[in-house]
Amino acid sequence: MDTSSSSSASAAAPSAVTFYDFLDRMRNPASLDLVRSIKSFIVSFSFNNANPENDGKRVQEFFTTMESAIKDHPLWANATIEAIESAMEGLEKYVMTKLFSRTFASTSEDVKIDQEISEKICLLQTFLRPEHLDIPTFLQNEASWLLAEKELQKINALKAPREKVLCIMNCCRIINNLLLNASISENVELGGADDFLPVLIYIIIKANPPQLHSNIKFIQLYRRQAMLVSEAAYYFTNLVSAKTFILDLNAKSLSMEETEFEKSMQAARLANKVTLIEESTTSNGIKTLGEQGHPERHDVTRIEASAMSNDRKSLEEQRRVGPSQRIYGNNTITSGGYGYPFMEAEASRLTTGDVEKLLSVYKDVVRKYTNLCRAVRHVSVPMTVAPIPHFEGNNSSFKQPATKTSASTDSKRGE
Repeated sequence: MDTSSSSSASAAAPSAVTFYDFLDRMRNPASLDLVRSIKSFIVSFSFNNANPENDGKRVQEFFTTMESAIKDHPLWANATIEAIESAMEGLEKYVMTKLFSRTFASTSEDVKIDQEISEKICLLQTFLRPEHLDIPTFLQNEASWLLAEKELQKINALKAPREKVLCIMNCCRIINNLLLNASISENVELGGADDFLPVLIYIIIKANPPQLHSNIKFIQLYRRQAMLVSEAAYYFTNLVSAKTFILDLNAKSLSMEETEFEKSMQAARLANKVTLIEESTTSNGIKTLGEQGHPERHDVTRIEASAMSNDRKSLEEQRRVGPSQRIYGNNTITSGGYGYPFMEAEASRLTTGDVEKLLSVYKDVVRKYTNLCRAVRHVSVPMTVAPIPHFEGNNSSFKQPATKTSASTDSKRGE
């Protein structure tokens, strides 16, 4: 653990030094020709429509051209190989930070795959255990796993390809150290892909890093190919394999009976649907009353569906009310589910005296909804229930790019 933490810190410091040194040299008047070339590329690139494969080739070709230009430039006269590499790392970070919004998750297909992986991982999190991936007990170290998860979850907050790769490497080094320590303490030979990959898969499922597919694709296309070798290439390849495994995962992929797997997935889908309904209902209910400026909105958030006697109401009784009924000047609400006098009311016509009626209506809705949820949870769900549907800039001067963390915002779903 200490080794991985120190390696993470030591890797971050040179990265910052490298980048700031690159910016300092680009501010030198002698670098005007390089600056023009970089700005011209960024501007021309930004005007073209997204085409990931072609975009990746263009960026790689630009890096190769610029590397030759830097080697021949007076500012790097007699520079060491390390100095040239530092300049190229700085160039990569600058260019890809500027082009991040244009190149990351740039197609609807990428967004769809990201959503598919994330939703599947959410389902797997509810029942998957280490033993399902044949991970031995002596490798089940929650403290080490948590550190690895946190490293992997950082990946989506960064924009430079190299920094994303470092997150992957730090995560994988923690796993590697775990295998090494376990092999010594248990006196067994570990460290191969057969031992490493299952642990990595489990950590990915526990972490559920946002936009995993897009992050992997971003690295594949825009990390300089000359640098994606050796240890970095090994760990990155394992991450790609783990992502593919999760995307294609089924009962045959696990040490688990197929019927048990299908039941667990079905239960997870149903639980997720109920959760979404609860969140949507709660959010919409609080917003509706809150927007009217009523002080009772704080009481609404504390409402508990305590009417246990209503649990046994039959569906026939719920249907008896018939079409919507209008109630004027009456505080009672029909229990049938359709007699809501404010369905067609306008906000401008509501008065303070309507608050009590609105609260009664809201309690009635919550009561019925709670009873429905209890009934759904006890219904025997067929094995063929359909799965949840999938919903689908450039500065003119060389300044440090904004370090504001990018956060993916989930689309709101309405029921």
